[in-house]
Amino acid sequence: MIETVEKILAEECGLVKDKPIIVGVSGGPDSLCLMEVLRQAGYQVIVAYFDHQLRSESSLDGRMVEKTATRLMLRCVIDGADVQAHAEEKKLSVEEAARNLRYRFMFELARKYKAQAVAVGHTADDQVETVLMHFLRGSGMNGLKGMSHRSIIQTFDPEIPIIRPLLEVWREETVVYCAINGLRPHYDSTNDSLNFQRNRIRHLLIPTLETYNPKFREAALRMSQSLKSDYGFVMEALQTTWKEILVETNQTFISFDASRLSSASQGLQRNLVKHAMRTLRPNIDITFSTLERAVQVINSTDASANVDLKGGLCLIREANLIYICTSDAELPFEIWPQMPSDESISVLISEQITLAGGWKFSSEHWRLPALAKEQAERNEDQFQVWLDAEGLPEQLELRVRRAGDHFSPLGMGGHTQKISDFFVNEKIPQRARDRWPLLCAGDEILWVPGFRPAHGHHLTDETKNVIYFSLTRPLNTNSL
Repeated sequence: MIETVEKILAEECGLVKDKPIIVGVSGGPDSLCLMEVLRQAGYQVIVAYFDHQLRSESSLDGRMVEKTATRLMLRCVIDGADVQAHAEEKKLSVEEAARNLRYRFMFELARKYKAQAVAVGHTADDQVETVLMHFLRGSGMNGLKGMSHRSIIQTFDPEIPIIRPLLEVWREETVVYCAINGLRPHYDSTNDSLNFQRNRIRHLLIPTLETYNPKFREAALRMSQSLKSDYGFVMEALQTTWKEILVETNQTFISFDASRLSSASQGLQRNLVKHAMRTLRPNIDITFSTLERAVQVINSTDASANVDLKGGLCLIREANLIYICTSDAELPFEIWPQMPSDESISVLISEQITLAGGWKFSSEHWRLPALAKEQAERNEDQFQVWLDAEGLPEQLELRVRRAGDHFSPLGMGGHTQKISDFFVNEKIPQRARDRWPLLCAGDEILWVPGFRPAHGHHLTDETKNVIYFSLTRPLNTNSL
């Protein structure tokens, strides 16, 4: 066992011997075994005992751990808290409250002593129990692969890892190791309490499963190890795709290229959404149904849709972007043309106008109507337009929509519709409508940039006077 663990310490846990390690020691065989293996291997061990105050004898356990550490000439730090009270205050299970307080204590020590890692004594038995807990919740591959030898828990520290060197060692082996090395583990009575789910799995479920397969624990451990390799392959594919489709990320939102995300397989889509959600909310519990809601929006034909996910996160699809974001995220407007304010702007032909987000509005007279008509017929850029200037007033303006505005878009035979209905039909995102620029002559809307010009001002064979208008987006802005 020792040779295996020492190899894991160096290769899987990535430890060095010139920096301290915080070792969580409860006084049971698993944690005492871990402490002694690290000590004998030459690592700098700092023993950390946390009193959950759930048992009357817990303070005595702490003194026993301290006595053992002193005998082995190891530094020992003891602390504790009322876990039951904390669980009630925060509306957590006792198990979750105990874990949060215990880990918070150990990581505070790690920062104080500049430790390279926090080490805990999870064994192969704990791994099997964890896999079964995740299975009962309907977890995917990430849950069924179980715990890793080395991982980062963002909630407690973004850089200091937690390590689990004994994941391939059975609990019975730690008991034997302690006996051989003169360590006297104490017995924790809470390990027998069926009030805790892990204990019910340990004492009821696993013995039942072993009636079907006497080597069930070994089989479950092999499965988790196999899935760990498969998960590594999936993560490599995810990271590659993530780099290809990611547009922008910050503390409140992550945006993807919608067309590239929708072309990925649904399995990869689920994992990308999950990864984005956990980037914004590291400890969020994500269910399959949550991911399915996201995938439905990703693959829908609706260019503007949204869905609530979980934990205050939502998915929003706007034009060619998909956002995973918090409910209070301030999403960027730069992908659309927007007026700087509600004030109108006079349009002087051949003068450039700067709009919000770096967009530029330009205009110029065209002297060759036939060439203009040819260009207009071949044009695929909805942010440029050629209009028949006949009958247009000298004064044009850019402005936002107003109550009662109507528009007669090209292709509707001169019929008009409310500009609000036009925005809805064209699926312009709700938050972009109030400041969308409109090119107007008085009350008449001549052009909605990004869409069609007005019916009465399109070019014809009789057109003799042409004005060209265009909007150009800022550099590095994702196209609509």
